[in-house]
Amino acid sequence: MEGAAVRDGDGRTYAAATVRLPSLRLTALQAAVAAAVASGATGLEAAVIARAVGSSGAAGPDDASVAAARDLGAPLLMVVDTRGSVLHRMTW
Repeated sequence: MEGAAVRDGDGRTYAAATVRLPSLRLTALQAAVAAAVASGATGLEAAVIARAVGSSGAAGPDDASVAAARDLGAPLLMVVDTRGSVLHRMTW
């Protein structure tokens, strides 16, 4: 389980958590991007994924989360732990 937030070009921030339902699965970042799009955002300034300290798995983001951030043109994607330490940083 993780959380994510994105900031749109107007300075609005959208936050979400991982969605794991029998009929719907979204990464936290996909859910945050969906909330931004539903509110009319057409671009992102940045995206961040927050993971629990000591959580297992790779430090980098999964492919689905990267794709969601890139769809709205976020030039920066960071993965942080809940203490705020940067685990991974991507720019494009």
